[in-house]
Amino acid sequence: MRIAQLCPPWLAVPPKGYGGIEWVVSLLADGLAAAGHDVTLFATGDSSTTANLEHVLEAAPGSDRINDIMLDATHTMFSLRNAAERFDVLHVHSPFSSLAAAVETTVPAIHTLHGSFTPEMSRLYAQVADRAWFVAISEAQRRTNEALRYAGVVYNGIDVDRYPFVTQKDDYLLFLGRAAPEKGWLRAVETARLTGRRLISAVKISHPTEIEEWEGRIRPILPEGSEVLGEIGHEEKASLLAHAQAVLFPIDWDEPFGLVMTEAMACGTPVIATPRGSVPEVIADGETGWIVDVESYPEEAAERLAKLDSIDPAACRDRVWRLFSKEAMVAGYERIFAEVVSLER
Repeated sequence: MRIAQLCPPWLAVPPKGYGGIEWVVSLLADGLAAAGHDVTLFATGDSSTTANLEHVLEAAPGSDRINDIMLDATHTMFSLRNAAERFDVLHVHSPFSSLAAAVETTVPAIHTLHGSFTPEMSRLYAQVADRAWFVAISEAQRRTNEALRYAGVVYNGIDVDRYPFVTQKDDYLLFLGRAAPEKGWLRAVETARLTGRRLISAVKISHPTEIEEWEGRIRPILPEGSEVLGEIGHEEKASLLAHAQAVLFPIDWDEPFGLVMTEAMACGTPVIATPRGSVPEVIADGETGWIVDVESYPEEAAERLAKLDSIDPAACRDRVWRLFSKEAMVAGYERIFAEVVSLER
């Protein structure tokens, strides 16, 4: 098939630091190309891919320009020129102008739901509910809005080979993500304080709410010995994940999918998370980590940390190979693309 992959124009593919969507798009574009499809990736000029790369922006503007309307519209107008003559499928990863324009072409438009259904996003999607084909990234996400025309559910995948498998862990806990309150960094810090364990955090702190969380709630209570890193590259992240005793994922929102969980498990590292969003689908409770109630997180998480020896690192990695690898993701999208093209003929 001739497949267009329309990535948001804010970050490079793959990203240099923060950028979960961009990592997914990178693996998918390269995986589909390796499977023999004619894939064109529309991203920024500093991206790297084995697919055909086309761009209107020479370099990624960065995370502080996310949702910039001018960049979004410029990228869309460039990407969808002559789409009907060039492509069999438009795979759209941005919900804004790219999706609005893609459904007006004669090419099947498939949109992956990378974000959550806020009231604003639900209203936006309602305008194209029966004109686009939607792919949820978890069953939990799909259940939160069943009014859309779904082509299926495909879990986000990772390149398992890029994550070292380590069974001998170092003496620290790890928190990765944004500094937004709903990501649960405060609970991770409280768990470290309660257990006396060292906490390393690699976080994005750029949005005003993230800065406020860091300055007002996190910095004042960080226990001695804690280490706070900014946005980090893949190699450093993979090493931290591989050598951590456990990754803390105490989210307080219905996150559609958390790549951090699969990245940790690929390294043989258990995850202690709260039962929000996709968490019960990703973690096998008691086998690859534990699922702990939001209200009891610091105390119950501390109890689970005392039982880390009961988790088999090999079981963690095996679960990722089966369900959350790039190979599983590419196969899932191949099935969906074929089904949608067949339905629209």
